[in-house]
Order: sequence, then structure tokens, then C-alpha cells
Amino acid sequence: MKRKIFTFVCIGLFIYLIDIGFNSEENSKNIYISDQEITSLISAWKSQVGRNPTDDEIARIINNLVEEEILYREALLLDLDKEDRIIKRRLAQKITFLKQETLTDTPSNAELIEYYDLNKDKYYTKPTYSFTHYFYSAENNSKIRSELSFKEILKGNQNITSDPFFLGKNFIDKTTNEISRNFGTQFSLQFDDIPVNEWVGPFKSSFGHHIVLVRDSKPGYYPLITEVLNRVEVDLFNSNKEAAINNYINQVKSEYKVIINPNLKF
Repeated sequence: MKRKIFTFVCIGLFIYLIDIGFNSEENSKNIYISDQEITSLISAWKSQVGRNPTDDEIARIINNLVEEEILYREALLLDLDKEDRIIKRRLAQKITFLKQETLTDTPSNAELIEYYDLNKDKYYTKPTYSFTHYFYSAENNSKIRSELSFKEILKGNQNITSDPFFLGKNFIDKTTNEISRNFGTQFSLQFDDIPVNEWVGPFKSSFGHHIVLVRDSKPGYYPLITEVLNRVEVDLFNSNKEAAINNYINQVKSEYKVIINPNLKF
């Protein structure tokens, strides 16, 4: 009797497993497309094209979605997702976005003020200089010619000849970083303690020598938070997003074990 019951249970279990297998295969061939997914695709299409899609275009949108899903499932069946760096990177990006989306978009005033105070140097407005210059090309005895011209300026001679400079003669409200990009670091360093409304030089640049007249300078300053509030809000939000994913990674790191071949030569 016990043997008959055991045999019956085995047969029942066997049938049950077969049924699961068939149903699983059948379910894997079912494609369910939600209203939200279709609406999202139509909205994306509208934002790109600038109008609502026609009925035929909507049909093509849905058909493309179905074909993409079919190809995706067939690729999974062939294990094409395995050991693919592009797919791994995309999935890593996706989970990063999911973790970051949990953040609130509107930080409180207290959070903004705290972030600004901790990162004040980030918003420092650097000094600016408005100046004119005479340029002497390095290809044409720039040092000697600029020194002779500077002596003429000190004598009061205003008919000074120089070479054309490809960026022009006059510059308005330029920071030392901008001056460095245009003339070179060695030249920009001369502006730290440069007098106003007085010809000075010659200063060497990446292109030759220059005689410089600073017409106006504005000191650097830390702006009020109200002046840079939009920047602070964006920076704080980005900082929180980065912190969120770092915290998540640190939480789950302990669950993983990394094994590297100790004999591997780099």
C-alpha cells in the first residue's frame, strides 16, 4: 500500500514538473505591453519630432517595441548577455539612475546654506582685468624691440609701433585663468600686483613680449548665496546623487568576494 502511494506521489510530482515546464515556456512567449510604456514611447516620439504621431506611426512604434522585446528574449536564450562589457555597463548605469531617483529634487534652505558654506571657494569670483597691450613677436627680436618701445613710452612718445596680435589689442574683464589661456602662465602671473593706468613691461608670453596698460581691475569676492543659488542647488543635488550611489555600493560591497589570480602579470 505504501509503495502504491509513493508511486502515485512520484507520478503526480513528475506531471507537476512537466506542467510547470510547459507553462514556463508558454509564458516566456507572452509579451505584455503596458499603457504607460506606450504613452512614454509616444511622448518621446513627440518631443523628437514636434507633433503627435499618426495612427500608422503609433502602430510602427508598437511594432518596433514588440520586435525589440522578441530580439531581447531570443538574445537571453542564447546567453548573449553574458560577459558583455557594454551590457554590464548599461545595467550598472541603470541601477545608478534608480538609486539616484530616490532623492528629493528640492533641498531645504538649511541644506543649501550648509553646502554653500562648506564649498564657498567653489563660488569665489576671481579678480578681473581690463587692459591693452603692445605685442612684439618672438620671431622678430621681441625682447629688444619691446624694451626700446617701452623706453619711448616712458619718454611720452605715443607713436609706438608693434606687431598685430591674433586675439586683438584690448581685453575686458579677463580673469588670470583666461589671461593664462590666451597668453601663457608666465604672462598671467604678472597681473597679481600690477598697477592700474601705468604702462609696465615688457612681459614675456608664449608668443613674444608685451607692454601692458591695465585700465581697470576688479577685486575677487565671495558672492552672496542668493547670487549663485541656482548653481548651489544643482551642485548640491549632484553631490547628493553621487553620495547616494557611493553609500549603496559601500553597503553591498561586503556581500561580495573578489578573487584575482595572484600570479597574474600586469
